[in-house]
Amino acid sequence: MTLMTKILGAAATGLALTATASFADPALIYDLGGKFDKSFNEAAFNGATRWAAETGGEFKDIELTSEAQREQALRRFAEQGFSPVITTGFSFSTPIANVAGDYPDTKFVTIDGWVDPDANPNVLSIGFSEHEGSYLVGMIAGEASESGTVSFVGGMDIPLIRKFACGFAQGAKAVNPDAKIIANMIGTDPTAWNDPVKASELTKAQMSQGSDVIFAAAGASGLGVLQTAADEGAYGIGVDSNQNYLYPGSVLTSMLKRVDNAVYDAMSAGADLETGVQVKDLSNRGVGFALDGYNETMIDFDTLSAVYAAAGDIVSGEIEVHDYTVDNTCPAVEF
Repeated sequence: MTLMTKILGAAATGLALTATASFADPALIYDLGGKFDKSFNEAAFNGATRWAAETGGEFKDIELTSEAQREQALRRFAEQGFSPVITTGFSFSTPIANVAGDYPDTKFVTIDGWVDPDANPNVLSIGFSEHEGSYLVGMIAGEASESGTVSFVGGMDIPLIRKFACGFAQGAKAVNPDAKIIANMIGTDPTAWNDPVKASELTKAQMSQGSDVIFAAAGASGLGVLQTAADEGAYGIGVDSNQNYLYPGSVLTSMLKRVDNAVYDAMSAGADLETGVQVKDLSNRGVGFALDGYNETMIDFDTLSAVYAAAGDIVSGEIEVHDYTVDNTCPAVEF
């Protein structure tokens, strides 16, 4: 049920895939950072395995080791008859746009990417309202902070990650208008998704400036944030998957981005998958925050009540959370 993921080293120029698909078997290509990043990619894997367990179906998956392999993997899966071919990460947008027209009978899905639906009618682009979920965990952070300073560590410095940070900052300031917000990014290329050492260094630097709650949206790098926060006596906030269990008593909550459901739904649709553009937000439970046995005693009733009320107001339109990607500005934090 898995595809051989061992690639012939970082210098490999080709991409070897095994087996040939049965008609309409789905395939999943993970972004750089690895399948088991305990965050974004792993959420996709969990959605695929849930689909396989419930349906008895099979899928193939692959972990990439270089940028050059994106288009190679797409073509190989399409040539072998897999459909839909599902990808994680915005960096697949251009490769899919380059490939989709050559395989009109194959359906492609880009999670976090965007491909022109008019030019590529066999592609589904799935986006999320990350700013809405981040606003809610920002409220929780603002209420939990004793110093009045909270912070954000992002992975690759792109508008999507600033969207997380901006929503988080707005939420923190909603409960504490005087809150100080610190935001830093790990890097400007895809290696930023898998650099927990740099993430740890940034976390320590933010804590030296007074931050006592740190939100990480950085893929596998975020594990460095959560571990450092736990080691140094601060709160961490996870992302994408529920990461509350990683450091019990230290992870305040996790901003849920239901990539797992996106993958599950796409695989379930199979040949009937509707292409175009989808947005998953608070109204359809595409984003949210995690509350479970690991953190339910860490967030008081009044805070939870306020957060749930805010969620309802966001859905109704009474609260409008600014989306950084609309105009590349944020009213609550400077980058």
